Amino acid sequence: MKFETRAIHKGNHVTDNSGSVVQPITLSTTFEHGNEAGLLYTRAGNPNRISLEELIASLEQGADAAAFSSGNAAGTAVFQALEPGSHIIAPDDMYHGLHNSMTKLFKGIHTVSFVDMSDLEAIKAALQPNTRLIWVETPSNPLLKISDIRKIAEIAHEHQAILACDNTFATPVFQNPLLLGADIVMHSSTKYFGGHSDILGGALVTKEKNDFWTKIRTTQRVGGAVPSASDCYWLARSIRSLAYRMKGHAEHAMVLADYFLVNPKVEKVFYPGLKSHPGHEIAASQMSGFGGVVSFQVKGGAEAADKLISELKLFANATSLGGIESLIERRAAVEGPDTLTPPNLIRVSVGLEHTDDLLEDLDQAFSKIN
Repeated sequence: MKFETRAIHKGNHVTDNSGSVVQPITLSTTFEHGNEAGLLYTRAGNPNRISLEELIASLEQGADAAAFSSGNAAGTAVFQALEPGSHIIAPDDMYHGLHNSMTKLFKGIHTVSFVDMSDLEAIKAALQPNTRLIWVETPSNPLLKISDIRKIAEIAHEHQAILACDNTFATPVFQNPLLLGADIVMHSSTKYFGGHSDILGGALVTKEKNDFWTKIRTTQRVGGAVPSASDCYWLARSIRSLAYRMKGHAEHAMVLADYFLVNPKVEKVFYPGLKSHPGHEIAASQMSGFGGVVSFQVKGGAEAADKLISELKLFANATSLGGIESLIERRAAVEGPDTLTPPNLIRVSVGLEHTDDLLEDLDQAFSKIN
């Protein structure tokens, strides 16, 4: 089946006898011993979570998936599954939540080197005898740097390290890291999977069921950072339309990227769909679309960036991304004093509003800054 068909039909297990077209929500926290599905307690397994995991695994073309209560919980489960004393190589511009997980939760347990993941020589130079995990985020957050998944997979596997890829920005609609050599794919399903800014969740997908995946599954079930049955239901419901939403997000993001590119008040634009974007050719070789996030730097520094955001009407000044509504924020203000993000950089999660309205709103906001 093609992607759109799998998104609609996979993991839709009708478990009652009423002839329902969609799977019902199973709210029970416990199950009678000896039941046909082998369920015991909802932290360990729930019909809706099993269906969601089947769906996500199918879309990423993996062997199995594990759903979590947040993207941070999903990523943290990978770090928990590593042997103490492991060394991690990670992006120097990665999502700050997982950066904090590595540096704060696992301080004294693991060590981490943050490097430019678009520079293969920098990755090789960072390798240590105890490097067990290379973490890739491509496109990255918020600079949208592109990492060559195929070549980094070769580096990781030559060193007997695991390659994990955060595929939140691209989604399996536009990129399948497992087919490019990655071992594990991570998603903040709060973002495009949920698609409506109203569900918190995360997911991991594995290329194969092995000992490391067993450790992740143990972390999921014993640690208990799992989504509720209702959240699993709503996520599966939202994923049914993922392919068509992503096509709209990417189309609109390209329109805004072109607009920023010729705007005299914009210093620099970051979007992998632009031929001028560093890594565009690599992105084109491993992605079928370039996603719905655009970043740009405003001339005039942080003050001008804040002024621009304050004048917008249709763009909500808010954290997160991937919803049908357009969101905008100055990332450095959110990430804190240790951020490497330029202070005048604005990240836009381009929504599904009509682009004429978005451009009109941007025009009036830009007209009010020097």
